[in-house]
Parts: sequence; C-alpha cells; structure tokens
Amino acid sequence: MAGMSNTNSTGQAMMRMVIGIAALVVLTALLFLAAPDGFYLWAKAIHVLAVISWMAGMLYLPRLLVYHADAEKGSVQSETFKVMERRLLRGIINPAMIVTWVFGLWLAWKGFGFQGGWLHGKMALVLVLSGIHGYLAGAVRKFAEDRNEKPARHWRIVNEIPTLLMIAIVILVVVKPF
Repeated sequence: MAGMSNTNSTGQAMMRMVIGIAALVVLTALLFLAAPDGFYLWAKAIHVLAVISWMAGMLYLPRLLVYHADAEKGSVQSETFKVMERRLLRGIINPAMIVTWVFGLWLAWKGFGFQGGWLHGKMALVLVLSGIHGYLAGAVRKFAEDRNEKPARHWRIVNEIPTLLMIAIVILVVVKPF
C-alpha cells in the first residue's frame, strides 16, 4: 500500500514539473512575441533563475548521498533518501539544467556571438558541471538499486566540486578576465 502512495505522489510531482515547464515555455514565447527587443533581459533573468535552481540542487544532492551512504540498505531511512534524491533530480535539477543550457546558449549567441575567451572558459566549465550532473544522476540510479559502493567520504569530496565550478564560472562571467 505504501508503494502505491509513493508512486502516486511521484506521478503527481512529475505532472507538476511538466506543467511548470510548459508554463515556462508559454510565458517565454509570450515575452518574446510581446517585446522581442526587450527579450534579452528576460532571457538573462530566466537563465539566472535556472542557474540558481540548478546549483541549489547540485549542492544539495551530493549531501543527501553522503547521508544515504551511511544508511543501512533497505532501511526506512534509505528508502526515504531514495525518494528525496529522485524527486530532487527529476523535479528540480534536470529541468533547471535544461533551462540553463537553452537560455545560456541563446544568450551566448545573441549577446556575444559565441565570442570571448571568458565565454569559452565558462562554457567549458558548464560542460564539466553537466558531466558532474550526469555522474550524480548515475549515482542516484545506483543508490535506488542499492548498488552504491562509494563511502560517504567520496560523496563529501564530490560535494565540493559543484561549489568550485560555480565560483570559477561566476568569476569568469562577472570579471571577464580574458
């Protein structure tokens, strides 16, 4: 009976996510159609909001994995972590990454013509961050199948990588050192 409840609530969460993304797409199209000349600033705002959401998830998910690694397999605590990790990944991190990339690439093209060393550096670091995202998504799958073999210490180290990447990316964007 409890499994049915989790499946139903997960389905509802996924439906809310799909509705949220659809609403974002519709609102974005309306903004572009209503004010194509002012759309750049709206796109930048949406990009920043998506980056904040993506980073929040990328900073939190490895911390959940630290605690999950110490939980006994099959325990109530472990099962709770599985739900939290899945919902965080599917409901926040994945959609935020997609929106970040879509608007980021559009801004790089429209605002800078994909030119500038700082932009190339930023894009390289965002690719690395996306790779870490993929690594974490794979870890969530392994934890869900009770196949994690990494100790909590590993996840503590992984937890620092998105922070370091975020610092470097922000410095490149704000300072534009090259």
